[in-house]
Amino acid sequence: MEFLAEYGLLGLFIGSFLAATVVPFSADVLLVGMLVAGANSPIALLLVATLGNWLGGITSYGIGRAGKWEWIERLHVSRESLERQKSRIDRFGAPIALLSWVPFIGDIFAVALGFYRVKFLPAIFWMLVGKGARFVCWYLLLS
Repeated sequence: MEFLAEYGLLGLFIGSFLAATVVPFSADVLLVGMLVAGANSPIALLLVATLGNWLGGITSYGIGRAGKWEWIERLHVSRESLERQKSRIDRFGAPIALLSWVPFIGDIFAVALGFYRVKFLPAIFWMLVGKGARFVCWYLLLS
C-alpha cells in the first residue's frame, strides 16, 4: 500500500496520458484498481486520471493538427472519403470531443478534430468534460 501511496498517482497520470494517445491501454483499469485498493483520496485519483487523460487527448489533437491530407492519401484513403468525414466533423463540431473517452475510437476522434482544424479551445473543453465525466461515473459505480 505504501508503494501505491508513493508512486500510484504518478503511475496513474502516466498511464492515463498514454491511454489517451495511440497506445492501446485503458486508464479505467488503473483508476478502478486504485479506487478498489483504497489508495490516496478518491478526489486526487479522479483529478490525476482526468488531467493525464486530457493532456493525452490534447496530444492526439496536436498529432492530428500536424497531419497533412497528402499523408493520409498515401495510405490509399480517397480525398472524397476525407471530405465526407470532414463534413460529419463540421456538422457536429467540437462537442464530438465528448466522445474522446470511448475506448479505441476516442483517440481517432481526438486526432480527427485536430486534423480537420476544429477550434482548439472548444475541442479541449469538451474533451475535458467527457473524460472527467467518465472517471466520475467509475467512482460513482464503485461507491
